[in-house]
Amino acid sequence: MQQNAISRLARPHFDWVLCLTAYALAIFGVLAVTITNFNPELGANRSFFQLVMDSGNGRWQAIFVLISPIAVAGMMMLNYQLLGRIWPMLYIGSCVLLLVVLFTDSIAGMSGWFQVLWDRTIQPSELSKVAIIISLSSELSRHKQPIPNWKYFLRLCAHIGIPLLLIIMQPDVGTMLVFIVIFLTLLLVSGCSLKLWLGIIGTGIVACVPVMLWLQEKGDFRWRRITAFIDPTHDTTGSGFQILNSMAAVGSGGIKGVGMFVPGTMTHLNYVPENHTDFIFSSIGETMGFIGCFILLALYITLFLRMLMLSYNTPDRYGRLVIAGVMSMLLFHVFENVGMNIGVMPITGIPLPFISYGGSNLIANMAGIGLVLNVTQRKQGARNAHARR
Repeated sequence: MQQNAISRLARPHFDWVLCLTAYALAIFGVLAVTITNFNPELGANRSFFQLVMDSGNGRWQAIFVLISPIAVAGMMMLNYQLLGRIWPMLYIGSCVLLLVVLFTDSIAGMSGWFQVLWDRTIQPSELSKVAIIISLSSELSRHKQPIPNWKYFLRLCAHIGIPLLLIIMQPDVGTMLVFIVIFLTLLLVSGCSLKLWLGIIGTGIVACVPVMLWLQEKGDFRWRRITAFIDPTHDTTGSGFQILNSMAAVGSGGIKGVGMFVPGTMTHLNYVPENHTDFIFSSIGETMGFIGCFILLALYITLFLRMLMLSYNTPDRYGRLVIAGVMSMLLFHVFENVGMNIGVMPITGIPLPFISYGGSNLIANMAGIGLVLNVTQRKQGARNAHARR
């Protein structure tokens, strides 16, 4: 029976398990965002639809979920092998957007958004994650050896370095870390020498030392975030405020939570800043308790295990790298976001995939899911194309 299941995954198919799990998370996200935007004056004795419609953020999050199938279908429309061949267009386009956005008005000290209709914004760095997964996966699958020589390795460094520099200039530390994780994951999965891989990490750590010293001397807010992570009680009303309040909110939920639409909770009093975006996990922990957190994490584990199995059962290297890239992107988001909500990781402004409020992140995540579905649905053709080479 197990071999039959594996053989089914190895054949071309639309993976309903992956798709339905992603949308279960997205619907969970609509509920979580609605809870953070609940208006106690209107009362909780209403249907879920009414609660969502009466919540500004919840209503928009529901709209983002409803239009997200366009992103999934768009990524599935073209054969992923074709996407791999036109990666220079996707790569250059994303770099141009990352450059142009630097000249827009900053929001919270960052120049990372384009203003569109009404008060809506688009964050190109979110969409560029999918473009970099496609382009790097295509590059690393060109040769039998992922890095045939040092010249090619320098080319790969420039490949990731250009968008990385543009993101640092915004500055967006969270997205920078996501790009680095994607790069390191794809190198490892492609068969890169472990010695070289560890050498890259070591070089990166050494390179961070002067940057950290510079941030410390400057007294930059990023340095204060790092020190707050180490000891949040050092500045309880400043850099440690979010971490301490988030941990208090998560801890107050207990097993069952204090209730999803209960007036006077830390969530509804905005006790934790940005509890609808970066710190939404603290709201889930408080209102739904351990049970709600367990359900959420179980959905994530299902999603990641499914992608791991799909990657393992994908015959061509390019398709396997694409799935690994999407999985690493989402996995790091979850690890970092949940970690900073419970005080075990520094604050980096990384949203919780499918859950945190925001259209750009949700659409980018769904586009990533669509890309994985593209691979699973066309992998037989990929095998034949690979064999002809």
